[in-house]
Amino acid sequence: MSGVLRHRLVWPVLALVLLLLLNQGFRSDFLVVRLQDGHLYGSLIDILRNGAPTLLIALGMTLVIASRGIDLSVGAVAAIAGAVSCTYIYNSDNPGSFSTAASAVALAVAAGLVLGAWNGLLVSVIGIQPIIATLVLMTAGRGLAQLVTDGQIISVSNEPFHAIGSGFFLTLPISILIAAGAFAGAALLTRRTALGTLIESVGINPVASRLSGLSARRILWIVYIFSGFCAAAAGLMISSNVTAADANNAGLFIEMDAILAVVIGGTSLAGGRYSLVGTLVGALIIQTLTTTVYTLGIPPEVTLVFKALVVILVCLLQSPKARTLLRQRRRRVPVLPETKAAV
Repeated sequence: MSGVLRHRLVWPVLALVLLLLLNQGFRSDFLVVRLQDGHLYGSLIDILRNGAPTLLIALGMTLVIASRGIDLSVGAVAAIAGAVSCTYIYNSDNPGSFSTAASAVALAVAAGLVLGAWNGLLVSVIGIQPIIATLVLMTAGRGLAQLVTDGQIISVSNEPFHAIGSGFFLTLPISILIAAGAFAGAALLTRRTALGTLIESVGINPVASRLSGLSARRILWIVYIFSGFCAAAAGLMISSNVTAADANNAGLFIEMDAILAVVIGGTSLAGGRYSLVGTLVGALIIQTLTTTVYTLGIPPEVTLVFKALVVILVCLLQSPKARTLLRQRRRRVPVLPETKAAV
């Protein structure tokens, strides 16, 4: 039993279960999933659908953090992807066609790949610290997105594009299927090939990796390009869900939620070993927290405080040092019997 409790995913999973049960206590139909008109509906489906963009970005963030980096630009990249796709559809001669939607998606993904490659260039080739390199794009990216949209909210009407964020396929929301496909692809590439081991090696000791013949620069390029791809896909989900591009608010602060999801999942910010399953659980916790806020009727002004308290509690439960201190507090110090003084 003690070995199970020491597993790094036990406490995040327990926290997720407790949050779901808490919501069930306030809403008797919270865990109910119903089939209506060939589509699955329910609070659990909403959590998965609304948490899909966070999960996508957290997947890319996991590999970046595992390589001893950070990517603060994912929110801006998501905004740029939405701006590029919606602006293309808006200015198209046939704004409602499938081909227009496909071209818009391709342009958005290409923009994400280019921006991810830009971050990889700054970090791996020029040698700028990851937090500084991605902070540049985080700041400039919002301005670039506003430049694309001319500072306006671009609304579009295209059913194939709208389906990315709000459509259904085989009873499930398409956004869930996209996130599941990205998760499965990342898991296969990192756990069934040598790529995952190489990323961990670079994260643990980049100098030793280079001396052993491993191209750390190439690995960094790969993880930042993948992060850009995930951010672009998330941006497409966000913009297609509302059929509009909002350069100011699309993906705002989503990088913070992604980092929290990665940390809650047990991935160390110092680089090295990581857990994609843990990231999945962390992303679900973040989205469930948002749902819990509405279920409990918590005032908006204290929403972030509530989320922060839950995240801190989960992180403390994961910490071996914190658990050791708690056990020491609970352990009673035995009272030694008094010994008779020698005559």
